[in-house]
Amino acid sequence: MVTYNVGYFIGSLSSESINRTLSEALIKVAPKDLHFTEIRIDDLPLYNRDLDANYPDEAVAMKEAIAASDAVLFVTPEYNRSIPGALMNAIDWASRPYGENSFDHVPVAVIGASPGGIGTAVAQQGLRGILSFCNARQMTAPEAYIQFNPEAYGEGGQVKDPELEKILTEFMREFREHIERVLTVLPRR
Repeated sequence: MVTYNVGYFIGSLSSESINRTLSEALIKVAPKDLHFTEIRIDDLPLYNRDLDANYPDEAVAMKEAIAASDAVLFVTPEYNRSIPGALMNAIDWASRPYGENSFDHVPVAVIGASPGGIGTAVAQQGLRGILSFCNARQMTAPEAYIQFNPEAYGEGGQVKDPELEKILTEFMREFREHIERVLTVLPRR
């Protein structure tokens, strides 16, 4: 059985992020042949083109983590009807300098949770536009806009709500299939 390495970004920097809780649940219900590594963004300086010739160590480490991944999962909140600035900053670093875009042909999926009823729909659509420009190979369906209910989650990624568990399990099953399809045509290594 092939194992796929999935790097994942959590768009929120908060230690109590509901999207961190969602990422734990997604990992718990994911197919067993997916291995997950968080790609941290909390120590990145603000992107500055002046540093393209001498990338900071934190940005180099992030680009190396993406390169070591077969696919990337974005788990993002919605801030002011967009993606968080920290996530945009990470994407700017990863997609630069010109000609060294780390997301080129990488299989990706986007999901997010918010307390509100639209569950990060606007942020996800904005992120999809950015990832399209970065030439990432996006999973377009199923989409998942999760309205966060703390009672639906337990310790260590447990999902207590059967309907939510079904949605997240199907999302991750489809993501695994997407990864395999993309990598069959566009191998990473």
